[in-house]
Amino acid sequence: MSNYTEIIDQLIQLRKAQGLTQKDLAAAANLAQPAIARLESKSAVPQLDTFVKVAGALGYTIELVQQS
Repeated sequence: MSNYTEIIDQLIQLRKAQGLTQKDLAAAANLAQPAIARLESKSAVPQLDTFVKVAGALGYTIELVQQS
C-alpha cells in the first residue's frame, strides 16, 4: 500500500467519524463532490492541494515530520 492511500483511508475515517457526507466535505473543502468521490476511490493520485483542502475541512493539517 502506498503512503497516499493510507492518508486517504485516514481522511475517509475522519469524514465518517464526523458524520459528514462526501457532499458535505466537498462544500467545506471548496471542491466538487465528484472530486471527493475520486479521492476516496483512489482512482488517481491526488494533488497535494487537494489533501490540504480536505484535511483542513476536517479540522486537520498536513505537516512534514522528520523520519527517524
